[in-house]
Amino acid sequence: MTEAYLRDFAAFAANGGGSGPPWLLPIRRSAIERFGALGFPTPKNEDWHFTSVSPIAERAFAPAPAVAAGVARADVAVHAFGAGFIELVFVNGRFAPALSDVDGIPAGVTVRDLAGAWRDAPALLEPHLARVAGYRDASFTALNTAFMYDGAVIHIARDVALDRPIHLLFLATADGTARVSHPRTLIVAEPNASATVIESYAAIGDATYLTNAVTEAVLRAGATLTHLKLQRESPAAYHVGTVEARQERDSHFISFSFATGAALSRTNIYTVLDGEGSGATLDGLYMTDGTQHVDHQTRIEHAKPNTFSREVYKGILAGESHGVFNGKVYVRPEAQKTDGKQENNNLLLSERARVDTKPQLEIFADDVKCTHGATVGRLDDQALFYMKSRGIGAEHARKLLTYAFAAGVLESIAVEPVRRSLEAATLARFAW
Repeated sequence: MTEAYLRDFAAFAANGGGSGPPWLLPIRRSAIERFGALGFPTPKNEDWHFTSVSPIAERAFAPAPAVAAGVARADVAVHAFGAGFIELVFVNGRFAPALSDVDGIPAGVTVRDLAGAWRDAPALLEPHLARVAGYRDASFTALNTAFMYDGAVIHIARDVALDRPIHLLFLATADGTARVSHPRTLIVAEPNASATVIESYAAIGDATYLTNAVTEAVLRAGATLTHLKLQRESPAAYHVGTVEARQERDSHFISFSFATGAALSRTNIYTVLDGEGSGATLDGLYMTDGTQHVDHQTRIEHAKPNTFSREVYKGILAGESHGVFNGKVYVRPEAQKTDGKQENNNLLLSERARVDTKPQLEIFADDVKCTHGATVGRLDDQALFYMKSRGIGAEHARKLLTYAFAAGVLESIAVEPVRRSLEAATLARFAW
């Protein structure tokens, strides 16, 4: 179906390509040409060895409509986290101002829609957009770059510590046609700035659609960005999301990925520690059932000396579901004194659930401290017996042990309303 996207782009470009500044169209054309050359990835590609995207590649997804009707505040409230959040809502990839809450944004902070920023703030976009998330070797990023039109732009000025979390809620709706959206988010944290950004992907109903999302983050010297990505799409949907960051000296990128939705999902979290003293903390939890397929790929590139990284991903898999974790820590020759730890732990709740895990270290420096490891196992029979011998029913005991496995990584979430919501979702996910 590569040709279908090329035709869609021709129509898109003929209609103005979503409009925008003069420098944008050449980027779009370069990206679609690269997608045409690459095609969709196959299992022959090492990074996609355990994930086949044929359900996406062999199906026609029509561009999402510019306007979606029938979404109410009540639909948004289901996925919101209460008061105190700056919230931008997007329906089928398009900004919905009537459903959003952008009141009270403090001085020094810009939170707005990308479609409007093309017109009003192109100078903010040009130095960063399509500069962080490379598309030369990434088919889905190339496709997003070609079609990017709407999404979010967040800019935190120097020395500003934003104490209100920003929630970007991307909702998909059903209209009887399989749709595709390409939301694009740009986050720029200037020197010594700090902010928390939550991206939520969800649906109204059980529609079949494709979300192809890309987020670019720039962390200047001393900046701290906490980024949470919550993928709770329709069980009939497909989701490919990439978060890519570039970090300067003494910056800290804190990432959490939560994935429970979609028939097939892939989440890429990449960062380059390009300044001495910078660090990355990447945590995640994925939970699957039925025939779901969930794939996480992470890459932490230590490019300068005295950098650190910590990574813990956990998976809980039931039914006939399939999980994939491919994590790489890459240490350049000049990145002496690197301190990196990576861990992936998986819990299989059924005989037919399976996981492929491949933590990797590529080290080209000789003065480093790096460790990595992975585990795959089932619930501890001895622990189950202990709980049942003290009057706890078998089903309740299994639920408590499963939750305890996930709790350690959930506790790393500092935003309390989000943590409580995900803890409740975890408890409800596997109720035997």
